[in-house]
Amino acid sequence: MILACQNISKSYLDQVVLKNINFHIEKNDKCAIVGINGAGKTTLLRIILGKEEADSGNVVISRDIRLGYLSQNQDTELDNTIYSAMQEAKKYLIEMEERIRQLEKEMEGKDSKELESILETYNRLQTKFDRENGYAYESEINGVIAGLGFTKDDYDRPVASLSGGQKMRVALGRLLLSHPDIIILDEPTNHLDMTSIQWLEGYLSSYPGAVIVVSHDRYFIDKITNKIIEIDQGQSEIYNGSYSYYSQEKAKRRQARLNAYIKQQSEIKHEEAVITKLKQFNREKSIKRAESREKKLEKIEELEKPQETKSEMRLKLEPVSESGEDVLFVENLAKAYGTNILFEDLNMDIKRGEHVALIGGNGTGKTTILKILARKLSKDGGRVNYGAKVRMGYFDQEHHDLDVNKSIFDEMADSFPEMNNTRIRNVLAAFLFTGDDVFKTIGDLSGGERGRLSLAKIMLSPANFLILDEPTNHLDIPSKEILEDALKNYTGTVLYVSHDRYFINRTASRIIELRDHVLTNYIGNYDFYEENKDRMFWLQHGQVQNLKDGDLSCGETQGQGAESTALSGRQEYENKKKLEAEKRKKENAIKRVENQIEELENEGADLDRQLNDPANGTNAGLLIELAKKKEEIDQKLEELMEEWENLQQ
Repeated sequence: MILACQNISKSYLDQVVLKNINFHIEKNDKCAIVGINGAGKTTLLRIILGKEEADSGNVVISRDIRLGYLSQNQDTELDNTIYSAMQEAKKYLIEMEERIRQLEKEMEGKDSKELESILETYNRLQTKFDRENGYAYESEINGVIAGLGFTKDDYDRPVASLSGGQKMRVALGRLLLSHPDIIILDEPTNHLDMTSIQWLEGYLSSYPGAVIVVSHDRYFIDKITNKIIEIDQGQSEIYNGSYSYYSQEKAKRRQARLNAYIKQQSEIKHEEAVITKLKQFNREKSIKRAESREKKLEKIEELEKPQETKSEMRLKLEPVSESGEDVLFVENLAKAYGTNILFEDLNMDIKRGEHVALIGGNGTGKTTILKILARKLSKDGGRVNYGAKVRMGYFDQEHHDLDVNKSIFDEMADSFPEMNNTRIRNVLAAFLFTGDDVFKTIGDLSGGERGRLSLAKIMLSPANFLILDEPTNHLDIPSKEILEDALKNYTGTVLYVSHDRYFINRTASRIIELRDHVLTNYIGNYDFYEENKDRMFWLQHGQVQNLKDGDLSCGETQGQGAESTALSGRQEYENKKKLEAEKRKKENAIKRVENQIEELENEGADLDRQLNDPANGTNAGLLIELAKKKEEIDQKLEELMEEWENLQQ
């Protein structure tokens, strides 16, 4: 045991936040602290770190144990570059290496007595440097920088010039490189894309120390943890396993407690009925027996009824009307901002009842696609057609559909005037707005509360095709679970963008990935995508020749149990269209390069005429300028010729 919390309690005024929290951490434990927003998770971390005092209880940390902490509001103001900021985490190794080099120089020309003393220090430092893996610190820095989504071109970027999210990534990298005995992370995935999150999962899973993490990213927790500490109603409960184990075990434990409570209440009522009956007999012996039973009843320690949790609230969603079989057809969709081409020649179609997740790296254009489909943004090219009887509803992660001056209740009442007050309150309760909460002004709500209200509005709309942009942003885990259950049972059609892999895994029947400016289909959930993403990407984009013979089987489609060893006819048709689009794209590129070559050759010929014109023969300055331009054109022509050859190949 390297850390223990013993009966930790904390209150603010009359509000009890933590009550007798007990748990311990072993040397290699990977632990997650979970609970609803406001449960006290961050408060508990601050008490462990000594940044806040508990009202009672103790935090016991073993001797020489170093803690490393990354908070949600980390101080990220640094005066150096990304690489030098990372180097600071290895400063002691760099200084040790410099001292070793210095001792090597000092050994030169020393007599045996002086040399013996220097050698002793040198060997001691060498042993320590080797033990601390000093010879690999540069490659470790490079690996962490790359894992967190930076490139070599970013090494010399000043940290001060970075965005808030990028600064947080630098702070995370410095923490990881410092190798504390216990890494403590508060929402570490908030500023990472999927690739960086996956790298961090691998890093933490194999980290030779303990990890304590607070996160709403259930997939991330599931991948790295062997212990879950739940904070509920101020109290802690330990689950020795992953998040998936916790999710199942929690339901089992609550049901067992509920069964025990129901059984005890039944026994108490039975005993009370017996006592009443004995007293009614009005005989001396029966009254004594009744009194004896009453004494036993008074000694019983009554069990508390398990409180209903938010996750047990249910929301049922049904589209008002059914659309046709074909919901959406997109062909050759294109969008660019100036010279930055987000995508072109994108094709997709969605059928009734499909729940499709659109995923891809940050900045690839996923939100832009949704805005185009929702008619909130113009496209540069292509076609977007909706099928018969399709009624679209759009969830904007920026919540532009809300009037910040209205109350929650008025926003709903004005949006749905046909609904009575009881119906409005019931719907709001399903989205966790109860009591006087419904009269809060929207401008005073948190991001998560606004998200829930926007979801409530779109779910009540007459839409049968929901387009959702990051619907789980700012939601706590119970709120996500309510939304997941609602979407899983929704018979309409859904297309959404989300970074929440656990949410995708539970709600998607198909995944479309936007990668390298093309869309790739995966008929299955997120686990299936993870197992098959590279194989299916190459398979669907005409690169089968790059695969080994044994790599063509796609395995079983997780969540559906269907085999996906061959492409369906529709997929083959889509692949054919994509290949034709790629061919057209290359032909257009060849034509573009040929036009540029022709223009430059004409410019070059004109320069040759000017250079050979006798009238210019005595103008040395003009001749030098013309010769320089001719040299530049020749260089550009050489580059274009090479590009043309590559395209022809």
